[in-house]
Amino acid sequence: MYNYTKKDILNMAEEEDVGFIRLQFTDIYGTMKNMAVTMNQLKKALDNKCMFDGSSIEGFSRIEESDMYLYPDLDTFAIFPWRPQQGKVARFICDVRRPDGTPYESDPRYVLKKVVREAAEMGYTMNAGPECEFFLFHTNDDGLPTTITHEQGSYFDVGPLDFGENARRDMVLTLEDMGFEIETSHHEIAPAQHEIDFRYDEALATADNIMTFKMVVKTIAKRHGLHATFMPKPKIEVNGSGMHINLSLAKDGKNIFQDSTDQNGLSREAYYFMGGLMKHMKAITCITNPTVNSYKRFVPGYEAPVYMTWSAKTREPLIRIPSMRGDGTRIELRSPDPSANPYLALAVLLAAGMDGIKNEIMPPESVDADVQSMTDEEKKRLNIEALPKNLMEAVSELEKDTFIQDVLGADLTAKLIETHKNEYHEYCMQVTEWEINNYLHKL
Repeated sequence: MYNYTKKDILNMAEEEDVGFIRLQFTDIYGTMKNMAVTMNQLKKALDNKCMFDGSSIEGFSRIEESDMYLYPDLDTFAIFPWRPQQGKVARFICDVRRPDGTPYESDPRYVLKKVVREAAEMGYTMNAGPECEFFLFHTNDDGLPTTITHEQGSYFDVGPLDFGENARRDMVLTLEDMGFEIETSHHEIAPAQHEIDFRYDEALATADNIMTFKMVVKTIAKRHGLHATFMPKPKIEVNGSGMHINLSLAKDGKNIFQDSTDQNGLSREAYYFMGGLMKHMKAITCITNPTVNSYKRFVPGYEAPVYMTWSAKTREPLIRIPSMRGDGTRIELRSPDPSANPYLALAVLLAAGMDGIKNEIMPPESVDADVQSMTDEEKKRLNIEALPKNLMEAVSELEKDTFIQDVLGADLTAKLIETHKNEYHEYCMQVTEWEINNYLHKL
């Protein structure tokens, strides 16, 4: 944490010859937006006087209350390494506020900050480490994205099989220039699929980092003539892209998920946190997997979880307990995908986990076998439930879970439910190529 002052920012901007400043924020669907100002407007921006029309942002405010102000978080100041060295471009990540200075309650960053604050009042800090996967595809002659790739690379392959290693290297170097600590990067299991992992951080910083990460990956891919997509399942019959999230809680600077006397190395708080996640997981799925396409990933045979189980021994449950113990003890939630709004995803995960701790909710018994190979009778006997099978099922679960609704706020919940229902309705009306190929000739 830098704890920059306004004077620090003004001095750095002048010393670095900054010409433009982007004031970035995230809409309710997880899309980054921004408004650019020139250097002579920096003081105005630092005084929180930059206004925009919230009614023009889908899912934000109504026309009659449309004026919104951007409040830069000074500690998010960063200079884009890929922009010109004279008249550089810098950015802030901003909070969205109303004209009277009060937070806009449907601002995703505010939703997360509110939950983080509530956890802090109980003495807890959540650390989160995402594993972000994405595809690199060719663009067409107009520069528009395709799903075409000519490589056949697979897990951990190197060049010449890995066509994207040069782009991925430049992404890593650019992220490091922006202050990221990159832990690993590699080719993933599907052709043209990649993963770059950066170091965990506290929840708000991690959400900010995910948004910055996606921007950098897309920008550098374009400079290599490629399109980077975080679409969960852009191609059939290959693995989709997930965003596994590693979670742990700290209290007084100590990881409280660890307990060396437990057979799994987990504390009571860790079990309760898992219990809270499992209790609310079906509604949470509407937030961590927010598109029609997200549910094309939840199919047997492609490593993504399908059932709600946890294990410290197998690699493919909903919640996996990685082998590292001591300060590295954590739980890995494997269902989220990179289309999720990271602020809302981390907000509902933290809130659900804290609900588990407050109410001492134990998770079901661990399942240390391959659930996907079990019969329906075996799953029923073990009370194993499935994740929602499609977006409408997830929306229905959100409509039932008043706890998760309270975390999001009534207005934001209503907007998300309405949007997702409309998306699913539009999807159901589509006639796909698969239907034409299977039915047209024989019906």
